[in-house]
Amino acid sequence: MSIREPTFFILTALAKEPLHGYGIIRTVDELSEGRVKLQAGTLYAALDRLTGEGHVSLDREEAVEGRLRRYYRLTDGGRALLTAEVELLRKNASLAAARLRAIPAV
Repeated sequence: MSIREPTFFILTALAKEPLHGYGIIRTVDELSEGRVKLQAGTLYAALDRLTGEGHVSLDREEAVEGRLRRYYRLTDGGRALLTAEVELLRKNASLAAARLRAIPAV
């Protein structure tokens, strides 16, 4: 099962440590070298979906300057999903590289 690129980067961002929403947005931007730009609405919809699927869970809530900041963490299921996606991407990249090497030089 292949996952969308934004989901891949959200899970990757959470693989290192729990993060709050803005931290996820910033980390995804850094990891993707600016290719994936998450908007808050898109991120929270994805987090709701990933939470419902058991891939992400709420780690903790903190009050910061009167606002509630929610931190999310990767679950074991999320780690398994990300690991499977990494293996699929490796396999696909290896296959493509082998086919490209097989093309005779022109």
